[in-house]
Amino acid sequence: MNTIDTPEIPTARQGWLSVLAMAPCEALENALTACAPPSLTWLRQPQTGLFMVRARAGGTGAQFNLGEASVTRCAVQDEDGRIGIGYVRGGNARHAELVAIFDLLLQKDDYRAELLATVITPLTERQQAARLTKSRQAAATRVNFYTMAREQA
Repeated sequence: MNTIDTPEIPTARQGWLSVLAMAPCEALENALTACAPPSLTWLRQPQTGLFMVRARAGGTGAQFNLGEASVTRCAVQDEDGRIGIGYVRGGNARHAELVAIFDLLLQKDDYRAELLATVITPLTERQQAARLTKSRQAAATRVNFYTMAREQA
């Protein structure tokens, strides 16, 4: 069985794949030692390549090619036929492997609840806190030119 059973899993899967891809590799290594994954078969060993990053001027304009970025990907399968995938920015093959393993485990009912509580939720909270801190630092350095012009008038 290589399909996902419930309709809410694809949306959740996008979320956990994003969290795992942005997580520190060391955190995933530590989390993997805490669980005993089943036997796995590599469908695609980690491969590093390039992909084109596209952007829009002002977020709404016409798309243009911004540049290339390296990405590492891999895929793993368990004895039930479920497939886990891992894509990470950069060339860290072990990180891509860990993402694929956790993706596969999170699709299995007997692992999902525990991994969501012990791995995904804490990583999500840390990533959100880091984004908030970065946003606050950027906001503290923001210059409102309209206000400066009004004060001089």
